[in-house]
Amino acid sequence: MFLTDYRATLIWMAVIIATVLVQWFVASGTKARQAGAIPGKEPQQMSHQDFVFRAWRTHQNSLENLSPMLGTVVLAILADVDPLWTASATAVFAVARIAHMVLYYAIATEKNPSPRSYFFMLGLLANIALLVMVLVTLFNGA
Repeated sequence: MFLTDYRATLIWMAVIIATVLVQWFVASGTKARQAGAIPGKEPQQMSHQDFVFRAWRTHQNSLENLSPMLGTVVLAILADVDPLWTASATAVFAVARIAHMVLYYAIATEKNPSPRSYFFMLGLLANIALLVMVLVTLFNGA
């Protein structure tokens, strides 16, 4: 079957989705324990010094990054980009997002760039690299 070639990619995508779900539970759970918390409303008057804010921003940032990567992975599979390269880029993205999450949870800083910024960029570069592979594959096949 065609998708068996992309098994590793699909596993890494499952890791990415599981990571976002964990972030959702952490963000929702910490916010819900706050006095006067309103479901669906972002934490008010908080900064990076507050774990509730950092948990919420971690989840929001992952959501912002998930759509482009998910789309790129689907394109890579449909375009038949080399499965090893597809899995490798997806793995780099997954590990970078996990490192970003851990650092965002652990370090309360408003400094830019912060240590988490480097992992954000690594994930972004993995997404861009995979998209370039998609485009090269599509144009070479034309």
